[in-house]
Amino acid sequence: MKTRHLLVAVAILATTALSTNAQNAKTSFLDAKSAGPDFAVQGEYVGTIGKQRKLGIQVIALGKGNFDAVLYAGGLPGAGWDGKTKTKLKGATSGGKVTFKGRNFTGGVAGGTFSGTADDDVAFSAKKVIRKSPTLGAKPPEGAVVLFDGTTAEHFQGGKLEAGKLLNVGVRSKQKFGSFTLHLEFRTPFMPYARGQARGNSGMYLQDQYECQVLDSFGLAGLDNECGGIYKVARPKVNMCLPPLSWQTYDVNFTTAKLDKAGKIVSPAVTTIRHNGVVIHEKLSLKVTAGGGQNSGKAGSLFLQNHGDPVRFRNIWVVETK
Repeated sequence: MKTRHLLVAVAILATTALSTNAQNAKTSFLDAKSAGPDFAVQGEYVGTIGKQRKLGIQVIALGKGNFDAVLYAGGLPGAGWDGKTKTKLKGATSGGKVTFKGRNFTGGVAGGTFSGTADDDVAFSAKKVIRKSPTLGAKPPEGAVVLFDGTTAEHFQGGKLEAGKLLNVGVRSKQKFGSFTLHLEFRTPFMPYARGQARGNSGMYLQDQYECQVLDSFGLAGLDNECGGIYKVARPKVNMCLPPLSWQTYDVNFTTAKLDKAGKIVSPAVTTIRHNGVVIHEKLSLKVTAGGGQNSGKAGSLFLQNHGDPVRFRNIWVVETK
């Protein structure tokens, strides 16, 4: 009987732990004040290593004082990184100090500075920076169709104004578009306990059928199912995802597919996309993505997917082109 009671107790503890982990994974923070001390450590750092060689660092919060860090030779992604050389470190908070260790590197974060040493006692030091997209707050040009400016959500089916005059997820524009340029701003929540596709997931569907992923993939590899990826078609040329709670931009040039008289696609849709001002797809031929509202290649809505995470949008406008 004792053995049976012990097994029951272990099972209860395991179930409780799983339930707690699942609940933690859904925890979302929508502002820095409530996000806790880990959020203050997370972010981007720029500095030098050795004889003034430029270095970029991204620190990713994993919850309960744990972190990943990625060191980039030459600078941050999209700002000097050579696209190849990077080193991953593991970090943890103990006794009020945040320290990191990895292959050939040790260091720590204090007072907004990430410093430490590499092999042969080569020192490095980097200061925290906050990058902003150069197109953040871009104003719609004359003749643009303003889909959302924070005053009303009436241009979207299911649209609602959220706190701070923001647009919710799971909405479709009432107007449909053929070829166009698009400006859109989005913000992913801070979800330190979530991982992968559970972390700030949404999607920007062009013509309601071609998905450019929206995800908190800050510091990750930059795959086709991560932020900026065209799902199952192409990964971004560079992972330009900024830390969660940062306002980010997508600027899109889109040419609609060509159809024959029977409505069959004879020439695919093509797009060039800039994420936070950096080209991540250039004249890319597209394939229809599952999850949208159509697959015809015809003019369609802008669809902002709902994956259950409080991603928010603002400043959305379209200029139709021929």
